[in-house]
Amino acid sequence: SEIIDFCKKEIEEGKTVSVLVGDNKALAAVSLTDEIKPESIQLVSNLQSKGKAVYLVTGDNRRSALRVAKALSIPEENVYAEVLPEEKAEIVKELEEKHGIVAFIGDGINDAVALTAANIGIAASGTDIAAESSDIVLTRKDIRLTSVAISIAEKTFSKIKTGLFWAFFYNVLAIPIAAAGFLRPEIAGLAMALSSVSVVTNALTLNRYKPKF
Repeated sequence: SEIIDFCKKEIEEGKTVSVLVGDNKALAAVSLTDEIKPESIQLVSNLQSKGKAVYLVTGDNRRSALRVAKALSIPEENVYAEVLPEEKAEIVKELEEKHGIVAFIGDGINDAVALTAANIGIAASGTDIAAESSDIVLTRKDIRLTSVAISIAEKTFSKIKTGLFWAFFYNVLAIPIAAAGFLRPEIAGLAMALSSVSVVTNALTLNRYKPKF
């Protein structure tokens, strides 16, 4: 009865239980569970602090999925459990309709379809097929690099917008003056050169950008 009670308790907590049986009796039992890495907790916390909605999509049973979600502070309504590989892609499409741009992080063969279906597929240093199906591949087994990749992308996009602003600023300011005949050719050439220099210089500052890890 102690073994049965142990099994019930562990199963209710979302753990996998293996029982050793002999002579039609349960002789011993051991529970197994996935280890939740601190890096995963940090990544989810970081994404949520940026206002990102985080979902857990897994083929594991719902009890195990909810246990992991609780440890990662992912809301229960954001958990999809007992999902088949092809269903993961359907969930990605569903979330795209709800949120817009969706990034999917996976590392196994079962994630390949979803990685391809997502707007941004991120392979967490997994199988070759997962890497080939992804837009971003983490080169180290540290899932926190996902946050670094997002930070670099956001910074790059910010630089692009700044570069476009200065490019348009010079042209919008100079074209009317040139059309009115008040802008000398050498000044126009200088303004054009300054526009290009400002855009390139702004882009080069990315080399000094150090995202928080």
